[in-house]
Amino acid sequence: MSSTTEDTRYLRPPRRGVVGWLGGVLWDVRARLSALREGGRDLLERPLTPYYLLVGASALLLTIGVIMVASASSVYAYKYYGGDSYAIVKKQIMWLAIGLPAAFVASRLSIGFLKKASVWAYGGSCLLLLLTVFFGVTVNGNRNWLPLGPFIIQPAELAKLALILWAATVYSRKERHLGTMHHVFMPVGLGAAVAIVLVLAGRDLGTALVFFAITLGLLWVVGAPGRLFLGSISGVAVLALLLVRIDPERMTRLMSFVDPFSEYLGSGWQPAHGLYALASGGVLGEGIGHSIQKWGDLPEAHTDFIFAVLGEELGLIGTLLVISLFVIIAWAALRVATTAVDPFVRYATFGIVVWLIGQAMINIGMVLALLPVIGIPLPLVSYGGSSLVPTLVGLGLVIGFARRDPDAAAALRARRAARRGGTPDPQH
Repeated sequence: MSSTTEDTRYLRPPRRGVVGWLGGVLWDVRARLSALREGGRDLLERPLTPYYLLVGASALLLTIGVIMVASASSVYAYKYYGGDSYAIVKKQIMWLAIGLPAAFVASRLSIGFLKKASVWAYGGSCLLLLLTVFFGVTVNGNRNWLPLGPFIIQPAELAKLALILWAATVYSRKERHLGTMHHVFMPVGLGAAVAIVLVLAGRDLGTALVFFAITLGLLWVVGAPGRLFLGSISGVAVLALLLVRIDPERMTRLMSFVDPFSEYLGSGWQPAHGLYALASGGVLGEGIGHSIQKWGDLPEAHTDFIFAVLGEELGLIGTLLVISLFVIIAWAALRVATTAVDPFVRYATFGIVVWLIGQAMINIGMVLALLPVIGIPLPLVSYGGSSLVPTLVGLGLVIGFARRDPDAAAALRARRAARRGGTPDPQH
């Protein structure tokens, strides 16, 4: 074919009358959509796209989170903090001031340092979980808070990230031996079981299930056989139902999520008012600050059920935006994981994706009354430093992995050279 031959996809047929004119318009629309599709595909395939998507989506979720914490907590803070409606959002901003520099530092840490520190981090987090069992503070029936001087933390949130990094370190060193069940399960399965047992000792079934989901995700990415998942899920389901059956509070929560309004004045109060909040928001929402449910009807409005207030104030548009941002983070992180050469980067990134996206799905399902209320915060949005800081560190690690991708690093060097007016290295 001659080099001057035009692409027939973008040649508009001759116009003849109204029908011809309408056909020409439709052809133009089709051609423009095709060009946009190709341009979008080219943009997504660029090496720096995951890096920018991770930074942009995380920043937007943090911004939405601060706004919603300020709104959802205002009534509660005014009542319990001496008339200061901004007391809780000030604390959230303080945790942001700690978490963002920590995320920046994490993005610059070398893989070698992470591997060495992961063993100590996981051992230390398990020690904190053990201390929580004996010296922890009970909140809402769960002993999962540990006082440390002026702060009170949830060690389980630290242990989630530590487990992922430690498991990634173990699997990266045993890469050649992961074809056997023994190397797949040991010692990661045993180490995860220790954390799960310690969390269950504090009666926190919801967090224990998150640990289990993270462990299953890691086992899946290293190629564990399907029969292991079937057996594990079946065993955990039986154990969870047994723990629910012997605990009246858990039993009422399990039964109420099926029909919250049947237990409206009891265990169904929280999920029912969460549904009220979402329903009253409509498509566009009532407007920021105009939530009705936060005036005492909806418990944990600024923590576990902040998605309900978000839906009430920002409507369906706001909830879909938040869900879309989590999808963007998942896509970008999985792109980093699938293109990574270093197995540690692949396993750690995938584990962090399972942790954050899985927790977001549980929280949203809980607010939509599709899952029982188990006290799981919405990452990057809900109030709480114990959840926010480890989440930011985890995202910082993934962003650092995205920057260190060879093609992305070359693109960054070329861009910096172009800004300085220099000539990029021809090898890149």
